[in-house]
Amino acid sequence: MATSFDPWAPGFVADPYPAYAELRARGRVHWYEPTRQYLVPHHADVSALLRDRRLGRTYLHRFTHEEFGRTPPPAAHEPFHVLNGHGLLDLEAPNHTRVRRLVAKAFTPRTVERLAPAVERLAAELVDGLVADGGGDLLTRVAEPLPVAVIAEMLGIPAADRPLLRPWSAAICGMFELNPDDEAARRAVAASVEFSAYLEELITRRRKDPGDDLVSALIAAHDEGDRLTAQEMVSTCVLLLNAGHEATVNTTVNGWWTLFRHPERLAELRAGRVPLATAVEELLRHDTPLQMFERWVLDDIEVGGVRVPRGSEVALLFGSANRDPARFADPDRLDLARADNPHVAFGAGIHYCLGAPLARLELTAVFGELLRRAPGLRPVAEPRWRPGYVIRGLEELLVTL
Repeated sequence: MATSFDPWAPGFVADPYPAYAELRARGRVHWYEPTRQYLVPHHADVSALLRDRRLGRTYLHRFTHEEFGRTPPPAAHEPFHVLNGHGLLDLEAPNHTRVRRLVAKAFTPRTVERLAPAVERLAAELVDGLVADGGGDLLTRVAEPLPVAVIAEMLGIPAADRPLLRPWSAAICGMFELNPDDEAARRAVAASVEFSAYLEELITRRRKDPGDDLVSALIAAHDEGDRLTAQEMVSTCVLLLNAGHEATVNTTVNGWWTLFRHPERLAELRAGRVPLATAVEELLRHDTPLQMFERWVLDDIEVGGVRVPRGSEVALLFGSANRDPARFADPDRLDLARADNPHVAFGAGIHYCLGAPLARLELTAVFGELLRRAPGLRPVAEPRWRPGYVIRGLEELLVTL
């Protein structure tokens, strides 16, 4: 397949959307040899396959590595795979059903609703600090601290330990990129060991002395005799941190960079002519923070007349699906008032993001505070994109007032 799809090229990472349009024009599914995956670029197919139980985030609930035609990961990587494999994101039924039900008992809409005043207060404090200094890096000053602090507060992690969280998360998430190298794997394994040990100690303390936090609620959650295992507890906490802030961080900085490049849309937002919640959904669609979601084919499927056999891996291109003209009118246009907006930024099906309501709460708060308190916000220079493609974001976004 000769196309401009090249997830390691800086130019592609900076703007993958022309390559996506080329993929959509050329068909519904494409074999991509460098990653040995089938690329799926259309919204209808991505949406359908996210709900198709013939695909899974793992295959180990049905097959061994050998039965599935896969080479087992190196033994040295086991701490990462144990941690990742027991979290909601990589579980399949029946374990996924059981764990999600138990986590949902602790991570309720009421839990998120109670966080609203704290989220708004923290967003205001962070933006006030940026304004007082006349600007700075929007990523490190506002976008990162807000969701990390919120998740840490939910989990009951002491403030003094919170600087540990983002580096651990970044190292673990490095393994979700395409074809991670040995150094990325080494960092992910080290972070998995350190983060797991930290959480095991925290969970032990909460078992003896429960508090008003999510860890204590997870310990207490049970249903028909089922409880989370010790490893599921640790993996759930790590997933809540990793998934609970990556989308917010990257949507904040990617979204503001998008707005800076569309000054007429930014003016609409500042003037209050567009509902902020609607604008946030459009920013999630227009420059999706999670560009790709991978699934294993557990039973043969067919996409657009192409047979995709069991044992294959498909790459569902969220970024492409969210720019598909078959589903979105004028998809490359930033329309902050877009009403019909079924984007897949948070996934779909059983793996739909449990933290989507919290992410929306945080994004609405941080965009609202920046619009109110920093009306003259503008970029200092064009930012650079991080090398990673799957979780796509800027290295920094320097702004001034």
